[in-house]
Amino acid sequence: MPNSPSRHWGLDQIVADLRASREALHRTRHPRGIRELPSRTAIVGIVENLRAVMFPTHYGTPDLTDESVDYYVGQTLENTLRLLCEQVLRALRFLPEHVDTPRPELETLAFEITRSFGTQLPNIRAMLVSDIQAAHAGDPAAQHITEILLCYPGVLAIMHHRLAHALHQLGVPLLARFINEIAHSATGIDIHPGAQIGRSFFIDHGTGVVIGETAIIGERVRVYQAVTLGAKSFPADADGALVKGHARHPIVEDDVVIYAGATILGRVTIGRGAVIGGNVWLTHSVAPGTNVSQGNVREGGRADDPAQPRARVRR
Repeated sequence: MPNSPSRHWGLDQIVADLRASREALHRTRHPRGIRELPSRTAIVGIVENLRAVMFPTHYGTPDLTDESVDYYVGQTLENTLRLLCEQVLRALRFLPEHVDTPRPELETLAFEITRSFGTQLPNIRAMLVSDIQAAHAGDPAAQHITEILLCYPGVLAIMHHRLAHALHQLGVPLLARFINEIAHSATGIDIHPGAQIGRSFFIDHGTGVVIGETAIIGERVRVYQAVTLGAKSFPADADGALVKGHARHPIVEDDVVIYAGATILGRVTIGRGAVIGGNVWLTHSVAPGTNVSQGNVREGGRADDPAQPRARVRR
């Protein structure tokens, strides 16, 4: 399209209107005008490097040998923790308790948090190995560990979660949410970094799984696609704002299996060894060893009746 003095976009007015929206009418920036935000691109690279540090044969460079692997892990970890420390520093500035903390103190805190996170990596790897072994034992289609590490979305999601949960526990919730949402985008599995998940956790297929912030999951638990461990209600304070942080998600004890499409809401307890069938809707606790399956749809339902299937309980 040829340029002509008679053609213009009216940029001066658009820019002025956008400034008015940013600065006055629809302000979204931090009250103190923080511009150094955590970088999604940097965090993606950090997580990829952390995966390579923990599982260098699968995620590291292809030319590693027994003699070079420790050097690769050390060098990669040094660079990664340095990058992570910068992202932790940026994230800390968004916490209310650090609004007035001087930068030198924040830098020291960011370093201590990052160092503490680094020391947890061996334990995080041990947890992940238990998750990988659970996937291998629980899926008859799994041929070997390499297939699980390279192909299984549930393992990718729990890998991100274990890293995110550690940062969440260390007091960097914003960075933890970044890591969670990277996995969510890649797998369709949404695990809040605050959720507590025990060893040998296996998500089979995985798409549509949602696990809320205050959920507590025991050991050797298996869930399938489209399972929700969610909240039943959202209490508000006197001003109508939602109350943050209260326990509102399920507790799932050891050795529970939850099949595809099940929805479990509220601070209920699913007892040890229970089996929750597909598409079951639960808002009450279940005793240990109970089998819960989908009942028949209510007969004679009205057109406006959702005809929610009832749960049939067997013990």
